[in-house]
Amino acid sequence: MRNPRVLVVDDEPVTLKYLGANLRVRGYEVLTAEDGETALEILDHSEVDLIILDIMMPGIDGFQVCETVRQTSDVPILMLSARGREHDIVLALDLGADDYLTKPFGVAEMLARVRAALRRSTPTWEQPRAPLTIANVRIDFDAHQVTVAGEPVQLTPTEYDLLAHLALNAGRVLPHRALLRAVWGPEYGDETEYLWAYIRRLRRKIEPDPSNPRYILTEPGVGYSFATSP
Repeated sequence: MRNPRVLVVDDEPVTLKYLGANLRVRGYEVLTAEDGETALEILDHSEVDLIILDIMMPGIDGFQVCETVRQTSDVPILMLSARGREHDIVLALDLGADDYLTKPFGVAEMLARVRAALRRSTPTWEQPRAPLTIANVRIDFDAHQVTVAGEPVQLTPTEYDLLAHLALNAGRVLPHRALLRAVWGPEYGDETEYLWAYIRRLRRKIEPDPSNPRYILTEPGVGYSFATSP
């Protein structure tokens, strides 16, 4: 079995060298691209397990690359930016990014985010669970499949993990911090904007009317719950 393969996309050669060296020394295979066009070309003919993607690049920027990748792939995407504005973070997550890291960052933090993203994308063995059906939504936990009115719904690993965790705790309000730690990992807890973006993505995919949700309910100031009946 090969080591995890990471595609690093950044228009700064120093950043590419810095990230590439620190990943390679820890056993990761690393591919690099200095612009969005090259990144998409690499993805056309290479299988990767994670993309580390800078936002601010000439030509096709990171937002556009993320959106294009998400049309055909659920590979984890860790976005990088020198800007830590909430708008940029939410936009990146809303386009399908799994995580967001603001420059400058330390090696330990970057590696922790990489491990967390790869962990979320790797199915783990669990005790068999009966499928859950509420109205038109059916979640097959063993197959990691979701259908709405009999039609399959394409979810990224992070989207699925969030939905499954909510559904397995149907009827209970799960606080923001508990959800972040359960889905993203123990390193997380304050990134509530991640939940805003991902709950919005899930509602667009499973709710008949995302602006008036029937399944994923909000408890203002506390967290979210999955309805036991629509």
